[in-house]
Amino acid sequence: MKTLIIDDEPDNVRLLGLQLARHCPHVEIVGQFTDSTDGLRAILALRPGLVFLDIEMPVMNGFQLLERVGEINFHIVFVTAYDQYAVRAFRFSALDYLLKPIDTVDLIATVRRAETTPRINPQQLELMRQYYPSGPTGVDSFPKGRIALPHASGLVFVDTKQIIYCEADSNYTRFHLEGGEQYMVTKTLGDVQEVLETRDFVRVHRQFMVNLEHIRKLVKGEGTYLLLTSGVSIPVARQQKNRLMERFGWI
Repeated sequence: MKTLIIDDEPDNVRLLGLQLARHCPHVEIVGQFTDSTDGLRAILALRPGLVFLDIEMPVMNGFQLLERVGEINFHIVFVTAYDQYAVRAFRFSALDYLLKPIDTVDLIATVRRAETTPRINPQQLELMRQYYPSGPTGVDSFPKGRIALPHASGLVFVDTKQIIYCEADSNYTRFHLEGGEQYMVTKTLGDVQEVLETRDFVRVHRQFMVNLEHIRKLVKGEGTYLLLTSGVSIPVARQQKNRLMERFGWI
């Protein structure tokens, strides 16, 4: 499998090349680049099957490079330094990534996946663009206004303020919006929680996550529940009640 390595840090390029040569000898490294422009030229000229790509590079970052490639008919493994928000973005988009310094076991497993899934799904890349932090690391680096929802026919973009609550449905999540609109997405509620918990949403039950802005009242009794602005009642798990009150600022 013809392979390119594109990373603006020379030491990272060299070390990854050595790891591949030692542990993945069936991978043919046809180019190693520290300049994103040179890397782009190599992709267009050499038609690789696998590209290890850093995102944060000067002149042209990884996303900009891929936009110039056009149709992507090769497997991509993003290589990045650890950042909890970036990792959430990778997980939500289900794209392959490796954290620096690269673990050999992870590298071998990633190369094996590349051999069975040769192409990237454009929808995955769009999700990655939406959720990859573009500002300083931290909660505020996630865009709060809109969210991209992957569903059967593509992506739909909605304002997070319109989302009343999210409901787990096996390995899927149903988004309930204002006006009764609903979207079923191909993500578990746990996946959704990783993205939305920084945007005024809180998991109150194994099956439900609610938008704090849409809570009308908390009702206590034999079973605690929330009354939402839509009139829907959502149960609150006992272990989540204190966390909910801390997030909402209730006394």
